[in-house]
Amino acid sequence: MAEDDQAHLDRIFKRFDTNGDGQISSTELGEALKALGSVSGDEVLRMMGEIDTDGDGFISYQEYMDFCEVVSFMKKEKVSWSL
Repeated sequence: MAEDDQAHLDRIFKRFDTNGDGQISSTELGEALKALGSVSGDEVLRMMGEIDTDGDGFISYQEYMDFCEVVSFMKKEKVSWSL
């Protein structure tokens, strides 16, 4: 991953991680997505279920980066996937 891309993804993670604890809670995810547009509570829970791979109720930085890599790959391969 290019350094500029990494820096961009880091900024996005920090914007979602509003309390700065190094992980994104469902509340933080919901608030950030609502600020970007209308999203339902069910959609937030569904997204958490997809991204929070260890099931601890938080999206860690590593889970976030893993998700970003999958999305990037899917875009390159033109694979559709619905969260």
